[in-house]
Amino acid sequence: MVELDWIELDEGRKVMSTDDFVAGNHTDKYGTKNPISKALMDGFLGSAKELFGKAAPQTVIELGCGEGELAARLLEGQQADYLGTDLSSNIIEEAQRRYPHLKFQARGADDIALPDGAFDLVVACEVLEHVEDPPAVLREIKRLSSKWALVSVPREPIWRALNMIRGAYWGELGNTPGHIQHWSRRQFIAFIESELSVVEVRTPLPWTMLLCRTDL
Repeated sequence: MVELDWIELDEGRKVMSTDDFVAGNHTDKYGTKNPISKALMDGFLGSAKELFGKAAPQTVIELGCGEGELAARLLEGQQADYLGTDLSSNIIEEAQRRYPHLKFQARGADDIALPDGAFDLVVACEVLEHVEDPPAVLREIKRLSSKWALVSVPREPIWRALNMIRGAYWGELGNTPGHIQHWSRRQFIAFIESELSVVEVRTPLPWTMLLCRTDL
């Protein structure tokens, strides 16, 4: 396992804070007991773990890691050195509390300020739909990765349709608060291919998930 201790985390670096703004679903999607939601999440996690296994990284950075729930599941039984980043310092504190054996740092997804090619794999799942400048984040993903990237976004218009079917966000026509970018499967693949080489495509309902190479 490659250690990340040589990377200076720059604890004093100032980042934009979103601690007073919460966007997205406010439910525990990873711990849901709803059978339909659980089936959807099982599909998402199954695809993510399969693609993570194909990459077999020794070093991983996750952009928009939230409270570390996805990382905890991806790293089960895996020997990889991990760094999770998120814009909110409060979220990072909660992630560190839940998973003290992992490393977390408050950083914006478009300006990580770590060395080029520092990680075998960059994970950015359920992140790009929230950012104002997706091309800038995509370039940062490419810059940070020496080989692999694992990315996912909600698949539109299916995502919004399912929200409306369950009676959520009618005033926003089914759009989850904080989702400011929207892609169909085809649109997302085309966007990612502007910088990366798509190797594998998974479509667990209602997401598009891609495993990409950054060195081809």
